[in-house]
Amino acid sequence: MLVQICVGSSCHLKGSEKLVQLFQAAIADRKLEDKVELAGSFCMGKCNRIGVTVTVDDDIYAGVTTEEFDTFFEEKILKRLSDNKE
Repeated sequence: MLVQICVGSSCHLKGSEKLVQLFQAAIADRKLEDKVELAGSFCMGKCNRIGVTVTVDDDIYAGVTTEEFDTFFEEKILKRLSDNKE
């Protein structure tokens, strides 16, 4: 699974650096380094006023915030990994 976090200027101002740190910690804590590839990306063209743009494989999610990180990680990463096992 490839997770890309926008680190362009707009997303940087909305907290992409902290989001990267949260992803790194969550991936390491769950020992998912062999299942999840984390990468930075410049502008994906989906800027909004709320949060950061994140892609999970081919799905684009705009407006991801640090406050909703736990829910996002569980629903978009852990659930997808679990679904792919079945």
